[in-house]
Amino acid sequence: MKKILEDVNVKGKKVLVRVDYNVPLDANLNITNDKRIVATIPTIKYLLKENAAIILMSHLGRPKGKFVPEMSLNPVSIRLSELLDKPVKFVDGDCVSKESKQVAASLKPGEIFLLENLRFHPEEEGKNAAGEKDKVAMENFAKEIASMGEIFVQDAFGTVHRAHASTSAVVKYVKDAAAGFLLEKELKFLGETLENPQRPFLAILGGAKVSDKINVIENLLNKVDAIIIGGAMAYTFLKSQGVSTGTSLVENDKLDLASELIKKAKERKIDFLLPVDHIVVNKVDFANKQIPKGAQVEETIDEAISDNFMGVDIGFKSIKKFAEVIKSSKTILWNGPLGIFEIDEFAKGTVAIADLVAQATDDGAISIVGGGDSVSSVKKAGADKRISHISTGGGASLEFLEGKELPGIAALPERS
Repeated sequence: MKKILEDVNVKGKKVLVRVDYNVPLDANLNITNDKRIVATIPTIKYLLKENAAIILMSHLGRPKGKFVPEMSLNPVSIRLSELLDKPVKFVDGDCVSKESKQVAASLKPGEIFLLENLRFHPEEEGKNAAGEKDKVAMENFAKEIASMGEIFVQDAFGTVHRAHASTSAVVKYVKDAAAGFLLEKELKFLGETLENPQRPFLAILGGAKVSDKINVIENLLNKVDAIIIGGAMAYTFLKSQGVSTGTSLVENDKLDLASELIKKAKERKIDFLLPVDHIVVNKVDFANKQIPKGAQVEETIDEAISDNFMGVDIGFKSIKKFAEVIKSSKTILWNGPLGIFEIDEFAKGTVAIADLVAQATDDGAISIVGGGDSVSSVKKAGADKRISHISTGGGASLEFLEGKELPGIAALPERS
């Protein structure tokens, strides 16, 4: 078990906190969704209560190691100040400039300073100015960041799968380090669920490609009692079993692998559920996320899809079949939508599953939703407040589910 914030004496100390403030901005640089900022408030308030001086650091977007004014964290400092009803210091342009270091050095207990976008420096991502991998440059940048504080708190689950200066290297150059409340919650739900789930344990996996989820499926086959596969990747599994899939998205080079995964599930007596019917369409406008005029939308009678039609959602029979398994499960892990949920007409299956997962949670099941699209799906269904835990990290939660060691977590010290 990794050290958590309450294990470390932060009273009156200067504390560096890695947060994930990679928030969406509109053309006028207004924040359109502040949930990532809000998620860090408990850790910040605890540090304020302990009279710590707080230095927050994050990246925003992909500036590729150069200063990009549109990717400045200044709008975040303003929003955070509003949320806390407290000033948040900020220095434009460079997180390790002379002025930034002076502000950090003079920061008093109870004050907050947000550093400028870390990724304006290529060294943050382990590169030099030429864009080449350079571990020495990364370590030096990590030392520079670490010199501003005494204690390091990792509270950016969305970035812990990256071996960057501010996520893992910085830990070596501070007096102590720990997981913040947000990261602690992620480790509790994801870690404990995978290691010691209440059974039956169900995984629901959607999304477009089998190739994106191969390692997740293989790892979960050692842990779950049942798997539901939906979304476009279901068509690769169906085709591998000789089912006609029309013009649906299929990874033909993954058919043997899909067949092998189904075989493994059977050998381990794991229920491997695929859609038994579909909503199909003969043409769709993916770019504008709409159904073109004159398009035919139909519901199939079984799992087979006719030529010239593509699957875009699960049908009523599939929802009914999946409902039985969801209702009987005590732990539910969901990653990926079950259809093209961005188009309302093709979101019904995903919304129905979200509601079923929420109902199961109301009845005592533990539910965990991870991944950007899955989170959007649950919110679209209006069920997000009824889920046990919604993960803040898309890529990080996927790699966690694969059983990979995440550098930003591995770097933290163990509890004594």
